[in-house]
Amino acid sequence: MALGGKRILLIIAGGIAAYKSLDLIRRLKERGASVVPVMTAGAQQFITPLAVGALSGGHVFTELFSREDEQDVGHIRLAREVDAIVIAPATADLMAKMANGFADDLASTVLLATDRPVLAAPAMNPKMWSHPATRRNVATLAKDGIRLIGPAAGEMAERGEAGTGRMVEPMEIVTALEALFSDTEEKPLAGRRAIVTSGPTHEPIDPVRYIANRSSGRQGHAIAAALAQLGADVTLVSGPVSIPDPAGVQTIHVERAEEMLSAVLSALPADIAVMVAAVADWRVASSSDEKIKKAPGEGPPTLSLAENPDILSTIGHHEKRPRIVVGFAAETQTLIENATRKLERKGADFIVANDVSPETGIMGGMRNEVRLVSRAGVEDWPDMDKDAVANKLARRIAEMLAKA
Repeated sequence: MALGGKRILLIIAGGIAAYKSLDLIRRLKERGASVVPVMTAGAQQFITPLAVGALSGGHVFTELFSREDEQDVGHIRLAREVDAIVIAPATADLMAKMANGFADDLASTVLLATDRPVLAAPAMNPKMWSHPATRRNVATLAKDGIRLIGPAAGEMAERGEAGTGRMVEPMEIVTALEALFSDTEEKPLAGRRAIVTSGPTHEPIDPVRYIANRSSGRQGHAIAAALAQLGADVTLVSGPVSIPDPAGVQTIHVERAEEMLSAVLSALPADIAVMVAAVADWRVASSSDEKIKKAPGEGPPTLSLAENPDILSTIGHHEKRPRIVVGFAAETQTLIENATRKLERKGADFIVANDVSPETGIMGGMRNEVRLVSRAGVEDWPDMDKDAVANKLARRIAEMLAKA
């Protein structure tokens, strides 16, 4: 995993978005990172060091002139004994200090003393973000090598305020941090093109109803991100999901299976195709342009269904077939038998099979337990979070291409 074993210094500044830092800590630790928190005085007005320490599992640093923490010049240790620094939220005040070299508290002193990569997630009122002083500071920080993610647009905490200034969601920060580390890692897939499908498809019945599969898109999005981290030029074709697009990936948003197939074919030629999406097998043969209304005394309407295109099979047998084609099999019974038949019918190199029975919690969850089915046999993988599955699969694909 890109963050496995990494030591991240998290600086939490004083803004209402500080509450999101609690979820960010959890997300970082889920991916194997250790988190060293620094809180400004303003941050402590919004969340407590007790909550931050409980989630990070360690000491929370708050004071520059702490007798305990500074007996060995602690701010220098904090600045250097980490792999990266994340500022979330990065307030207008802290960004101004960074841009102008101020060092009047622990956070700003650490930032002035560090030689580690810094990722900042700005959060402030839209008027503050657009103010000429902030724009100058942002330009200076970018010139100094500080990486920024966001802010996003939307409703603000203040009543009646909207615009650009919201801190991006924690998972977007995690993705950007993974991309930051990947910039310095080996790129075995550099020069390779990959296509990944993810999420469900929505097949309309009428303007307000549709047929769909249960899929969060987490596994497909994670695989797209993992391939990109290894250097691949990735096109992600995503059905409707509520998670952010992966950083460093070209994402095409679709709704219907026919749209997904068209987008995948348009992305050919490619070296790699990983078909993860839970595509609806059926669509309504003729969807209604108006909402279908219930009529008193009449039963439910009859829906005539048509079979959707088989995207995996189309790619597996295409004249421009990628060198590596991977399919997914989400099953609730006879897992290996179904995956083996799918391997032969669809023209894939291997099938990633998983049991998605409700009791497993895999469909829509954060973890996965898969079995890799190929013509060489079946390989059992342990229960892992979906990012770990993605990284392991991306490495396996890279190895296969290197041997081809």
